[in-house]
Amino acid sequence: MKKVELLDLKGEKVNELKLNEEVFGITPNDKVLYDAIILAQASLRQGTHSTKNRSEVSGGGRKPWRQKGTGHARQGSIRAVQWVGGGRYGTPVPRDYSKKQNRKERRLALKSALSHKFNDKEVIVLEELVFGTPKTKEMLSLLKTLGVDEKKVLFIVDNFDENVILSSRNLANVALLADYEINVLDLVNADVVVFTSDALAKVEEALK
Repeated sequence: MKKVELLDLKGEKVNELKLNEEVFGITPNDKVLYDAIILAQASLRQGTHSTKNRSEVSGGGRKPWRQKGTGHARQGSIRAVQWVGGGRYGTPVPRDYSKKQNRKERRLALKSALSHKFNDKEVIVLEELVFGTPKTKEMLSLLKTLGVDEKKVLFIVDNFDENVILSSRNLANVALLADYEINVLDLVNADVVVFTSDALAKVEEALK
C-alpha cells in the first residue's frame, strides 16, 4: 500500500494518506512517457521560421545580360540563389511541429511520471497552502522547512491563494499549477512535487 505523510506548513506530520495505486503505484511506461515529453516540447515550437526562395524575392524578372559573347557566365536572373539579394535554397519554411497521442496514452504518461516521482521519494503533500502575507520570505521559509530550498519545486494546488502567488513569483525554482493543469513536462522538470491534499484528491479522481 502506497502511503505519504500529510504535513502542515511547519513541516510537522499531521496525518498519513493512502495513495491511489492506480495513479502512484503502476509500473511506469517509459516509452509512453518519453513520447508525451516529446509531444509537449514539440507543441511549444511555433514553427513560424521562414525565408524567401527565388520565386518570392522581388526583382530579377529580366535576364541580366545576353546568353553568349559577354565573357560572363550565363545568368537568367539576378535573384538566383548565388546572387546577393537572391532567393534562398533549402532553408526553413513554416511548419506545424505538433504531434498526436491518444487519451489513454496521455493518462498513462501522467501516471508514469507520478509513479516515478513517488518511487524516487519526490512527492510531498501539504494540508493547505495559504500565507498570511505576500512576502517572498514566506515561500523561502516554507521551502527551507520542507528541505527543498535548493531544488526545483512544483506546487500543485486546488485553488490559488493570492499571497502564495505573490510570494513565489520572484523565485526561479518555484512553479505553481492548478490541479487541472498538471502535465508531464512540468512534472519531469521538477525535482520535487508538492500537492495540497485537496489537489491530490482531485488528481487521483481524474486519473484513476
